[in-house]
Amino acid sequence: MQEDVENKSVNLAVKSTKVTASVLYKALKWYINHRKQKSLEKQAASEDPIKGEQSVKELIGQGQGVSSMPIGDKGVRDFKKICKKYGVDFAIVKDKNEDPPIYTVFFKAKDADAIASVLKEYSAKQMKKQEKKERPSILEKLKKFKDIVAKQPKKEKERRKEHER
Repeated sequence: MQEDVENKSVNLAVKSTKVTASVLYKALKWYINHRKQKSLEKQAASEDPIKGEQSVKELIGQGQGVSSMPIGDKGVRDFKKICKKYGVDFAIVKDKNEDPPIYTVFFKAKDADAIASVLKEYSAKQMKKQEKKERPSILEKLKKFKDIVAKQPKKEKERRKEHER
């Protein structure tokens, strides 16, 4: 391991008609600026944590504590939309061993108030969907009324012709 660190080398390719000290100076200066830029980008990436949906590993790696809760197999898309709306960092994991599969959602522990709002809106949306499923469709209602009308006896019209003089 120590030998690898000692034996590191850098390949630097420069196009030039004549290799002079000023050309080497500019190439080395460009390389040093390039390395500084890369290290600044790396540092900025580590300081700005990922927002929104992420993997469980990334969520735990932020070191702010994690809480979890199971949700059903339906409505995961709605749940993601609501979490993004409230700006909550979360990770969803699917448990494939269960039938139907169960999804577990991991949150940052510090987002407790936002989580409560997300859960409230999500449960309201799920209840609304459940009520829609319980209501019969308009076509079914129409079919029912057609049957009722068909069962009723038809009126016979009386036709009279009267001649007036």
